[in-house]
Amino acid sequence: MDDSKLLSYLPPLGWLQAFEAAARLEGFTLAAEELGRSQATVSQQIRNLEKRLGSDLFHRLPRGVELTLDGAAYRPHVRAAFRIIAAATRDLFATQRRLTVTIATPVSLIATWLAPRLPDLNAVSNRLNISIATINRPVDYEMENADLEIHYGDGNWPGIERGLLVEERLSPVCAPALLELNDDWTRLPVIGLAGARAGWSDWCALADIPPLAPPVYRFDSFILALETARAGAGVMLASLPLIEASLQRGDLVRLSDVELLTRSGHWLTRDKSKPASSEIDAVWSWMLGQS
Repeated sequence: MDDSKLLSYLPPLGWLQAFEAAARLEGFTLAAEELGRSQATVSQQIRNLEKRLGSDLFHRLPRGVELTLDGAAYRPHVRAAFRIIAAATRDLFATQRRLTVTIATPVSLIATWLAPRLPDLNAVSNRLNISIATINRPVDYEMENADLEIHYGDGNWPGIERGLLVEERLSPVCAPALLELNDDWTRLPVIGLAGARAGWSDWCALADIPPLAPPVYRFDSFILALETARAGAGVMLASLPLIEASLQRGDLVRLSDVELLTRSGHWLTRDKSKPASSEIDAVWSWMLGQS
């Protein structure tokens, strides 16, 4: 197929921008804010794109939107195309070209541990751009193909170089205002986290106290559970290294000196088979120096 024929299938760039932003942010309003357009404009552009493609890309929900099967299949191709164009533009036309190191990391780690330390990295080397790719599912690592990756687990992964950034030390915490309602914190509402992490039953056994009531709130995201605890909704079994700032500010208070140590933690990793530049090595060494 010649180029002119192929390009006839290309929708307007503005429509694709609206689709990519809405898919990534899970909402038309947030997409409009990011793109500097009105919500009505973004909604209409996505409608136009759906008509052009002959397929719905989103389920419109009472709150936000959700990708359809076709939308989910289309999104990585659109995102990849934008990344290629953006990278080419940066590399060819940037007035102050800086080398980029990409780090793929879970949201919880970037928000609580890495982000507060990034100003120090910039001070150490102002020649670098750091691109942060947030990971919500294991499959996201494959899509990002980052220079460095941060994984949660026991570190038993063959074929990769790794270094422990944050060990997992768990202890119960809550908002000070919640503790004022009942000085027996074991009777307060419990916040639970889904997934493979150690949980309340392990901590209670270590602390030699009776099992607590089942969680009133359960999350698949550490950040959401943490915000719920800060809001005073319940008691959370938190990773102490990730809540240092909240403890220092007084947003949360520790409820026990007992700490559950696990074999899991957040590890900085990289593929041994991929060549590493001096810039990647520098970021690698700096990050391990923060642990």
